[in-house]
Amino acid sequence: MSVSLRFYMLNVQNYLVNPFFGPNLKNTWEKMAAFNGNILKANNKYYLFYRALSDLTVINGKKLHFSTIGIAEGKNKYNFLNRRQLIIPEQPWEKFGCEDPRVTKIDDKFLIFYTAIGGYPPSADNIKIALAITDNVEHIHERHLVTPFNAKAMALFPKKINNKYTAVLSVNTDSPPAKICLATFDSIEEIWSEQYWKKWYSEIDKHELPFARLTSDQVEVGAVPLETKEGWLIIYSHIQNYYNRGNRIFGIEAALLDKENPLKIISQTKKPLIAPQELYELQGMIPGVIFPSGAIIEDDQLYIYYGVADTSCALSSCSLSELLKMLLQINFGLSPRLSRFKKNPVITPIDGHPWEAKATFNPGAILIENNIYIVYRAMSFDNTSVFGLAVSDDGFNIKERLSEPIYSPRFPFEGKTKPGGNSGCEDARLTRIGNEIYMCYTAYNGSEKPKIAMSSIMISDFINYRWNWSSPIIISNPNIDDKDGVLLPEKVNGKFVFFHRSGGRGIIIDYVDDLEFGAGRTLEGEICINVRENSWDSAKIGISNVPLKTEKGWLVLYHGVSKYDNHYRVGAMLFELKQPTHLIGRSLFPLLEPEMVYEKIGQVHNVVFPCGAVVKDNLLFVYYGGADDVVGIATGNIKDIIDSLLVKIE
Repeated sequence: MSVSLRFYMLNVQNYLVNPFFGPNLKNTWEKMAAFNGNILKANNKYYLFYRALSDLTVINGKKLHFSTIGIAEGKNKYNFLNRRQLIIPEQPWEKFGCEDPRVTKIDDKFLIFYTAIGGYPPSADNIKIALAITDNVEHIHERHLVTPFNAKAMALFPKKINNKYTAVLSVNTDSPPAKICLATFDSIEEIWSEQYWKKWYSEIDKHELPFARLTSDQVEVGAVPLETKEGWLIIYSHIQNYYNRGNRIFGIEAALLDKENPLKIISQTKKPLIAPQELYELQGMIPGVIFPSGAIIEDDQLYIYYGVADTSCALSSCSLSELLKMLLQINFGLSPRLSRFKKNPVITPIDGHPWEAKATFNPGAILIENNIYIVYRAMSFDNTSVFGLAVSDDGFNIKERLSEPIYSPRFPFEGKTKPGGNSGCEDARLTRIGNEIYMCYTAYNGSEKPKIAMSSIMISDFINYRWNWSSPIIISNPNIDDKDGVLLPEKVNGKFVFFHRSGGRGIIIDYVDDLEFGAGRTLEGEICINVRENSWDSAKIGISNVPLKTEKGWLVLYHGVSKYDNHYRVGAMLFELKQPTHLIGRSLFPLLEPEMVYEKIGQVHNVVFPCGAVVKDNLLFVYYGGADDVVGIATGNIKDIIDSLLVKIE
């Protein structure tokens, strides 16, 4: 075997003669491809069950490459002979092919789960899981359609857990987002019970193993679960940028599940163990595809069998003890998620208020005397933006919402220049310094570049609804597109500190002597926090909330946009207290991303965009806009978030 260094400094070794198994041109039924092999050791033999793809042939009146399931035998893990077809379609629900077997021996029977194709072209309506049962791998004794819904890649655990048969499967693979889920059965016969599956599917969220890191990714079951001393080891497929076909990255990853409660994830990898890089992985029927289909443990070595380019079978291995050690060292809470308020959205447009009849979104927030004041952007049907106010005393429920705006455009730089065009005051961030509130916002008149404006008001006026705002001043360079302005709530080294996004894709940090901005002075920028290539924040980023002071540093939420799907997500950063230009940590994965209908569908689809966050009763409250239409609330444990930012993953 040759050594290849892949992520985590874990030595993953490729078998020297990869691909070790491929199509046999002498057999018409596997002339095009032999891939996605599943390994099983039984009766002192190694069996390789695999998907075989024929040359073009006519099946049920359709001309296609036809999939059946083959089997080969070997005396070791690498060399397999005596190929033959094991499963050939017989039933209507599999008449267009049988794919990707996963085999478990239990109760002295071989249970072979496979993907059954019941229609052509294949689609979510006709791709389901089937089961073949044999006691000798010579002949199939019975077969059943398992799922009445779209699913693939089911695998049975090799022993009962809590006296139940347990399986892992991929659901909604062809009508994504896909989910990897668990199912438990009192008997083998229950596996193909339609009544069981209908009830199970109605409660699918209870059964999910949340392996996907982003909503733009796809996950699918790989090998049959393996029992280790630390838990059940799951090898699975994780496809990055799944919805952007030209930028998909196929990876093979691992997770560790609790032995007694496999719905509990002990740990999972944060990057692929194996990613396409060898020539045989990059060339073939479908280039760049690698797909885990089998795994076996022998002598502290984990052997991973996987399909390459939908053409042949490859094999890699690594030290099991080193992999388990790595998994146990990974903090599974590395990227904690924010929890949505169940009654979201909490602020929506009101038809009877013309100034907020079209949209209410992107809220700033400030905590004063146990009340949280939510200053949200409101839009009329002529696309003028103003600020409205809602108040909560518990962080969740709105106890008061004013019927008139609290702040409206007053100057030409935010007035409307084009009838019906966007204009006004956008995305307020509120900072308390002494007895005043300073509000930074985006001013836009529809003709000139967006600018950062700032106005202030006394706290006593604000809480008594006396809207004596100071005249706004432009604090950013008028010739540069500038947004997302935020003022730090205290001086650092005798200077005021601003965060903003100026003319580019990153975050600028500015120090200023005073807040007057006289003699034409504007924010110019000193330090830029950049986007990260090949990440969820690869296109642009901008600060979200007024930085929150903690013992470990300034906690900042930010929005990031992916260049692959253009979704707006929310992450976190931690900056040094005495030197806020020094970044301590940054979210590897988002805390919040568009998942709910009110976040995915609106004026701008797939957006979560906070402008305010406060800490109340040791809980972080995040106020955000959903799809540029409504306001939602999400909460999180601030300690968990900060702890995650202190962990370094190379």
